[in-house]
Amino acid sequence: MARIRSFEPSAQDVKRHPTEVDCQYQSFLDNGVRLLHLSTFGSDHRSSRPKSSQSMQLDARSAAELITIIKNAFPELRNL
Repeated sequence: MARIRSFEPSAQDVKRHPTEVDCQYQSFLDNGVRLLHLSTFGSDHRSSRPKSSQSMQLDARSAAELITIIKNAFPELRNL
């Protein structure tokens, strides 16, 4: 698990992942700071029972930055 500190553009050679997973989210206060916690769970083909495989946390600043990144990646969302 990690709190997102920063976002940087990437030049990796990425492709669409062949599997899909579910993501659970919740927000909570930590010493007066609101955090958004996101956890992904193993794919449907996982041999063991579902468990959190990756998690990340965003504060208001990193969430605002992610909103901007998403709106730039998906221009059709800019007016939402």
